Amino acid sequence: MKPTTVLVLLRAVCVAMPFLLGACASWLPSSRTEVASRWSSYDDARQSLAAFTPFESSRADVHRQGLDPHLNAGVTVLHFADVLQRFSTAALIRNGDMDRGVSACFQAGQRCNAYAISVKKLQRQRVGNFWADSLDFRRETITTGWSVDVLLVFVDDLLVYELMGGQPSIREVELQRKPLGPLQGWGTQLAR
Repeated sequence: MKPTTVLVLLRAVCVAMPFLLGACASWLPSSRTEVASRWSSYDDARQSLAAFTPFESSRADVHRQGLDPHLNAGVTVLHFADVLQRFSTAALIRNGDMDRGVSACFQAGQRCNAYAISVKKLQRQRVGNFWADSLDFRRETITTGWSVDVLLVFVDDLLVYELMGGQPSIREVELQRKPLGPLQGWGTQLAR
């Protein structure tokens, strides 16, 4: 190769290197966890559930909101024994002090069942330096999203109780540091 060709290639590499290293962050892995749902946020779920009124709404009303267990993977059907287990401490409360819907469920026995709804949308993004991450010196993962858990209790086809909880905003940062990078676990590897 001619010295001028080598010089031109060296200049091209020097000019391209910052762009290549800057783009390395996009090479880091990311993942997403999502339970299929019509809800796009915690507030959206809360507003959707506000349409239900215990002792007025029916199972068909719940299904019209997209919460049919046959069509939505986030809905689990609970039988009476499961419902009893969820409210095991409620049995210790005097009947007059107990929530009206829970009391109606206990009185209905086998005619009482429930839907447990769990929806979450999480995104995990690795951030930082590609080379430090790849060589296992430093890994930083940021998890963002939301989750919602709902319990809808029915007697026959009448909604008698509704309970909602969850996390409106999730933001977690996980940082792993290994000063020796890929050599950090060599002692355990040799012991095997």
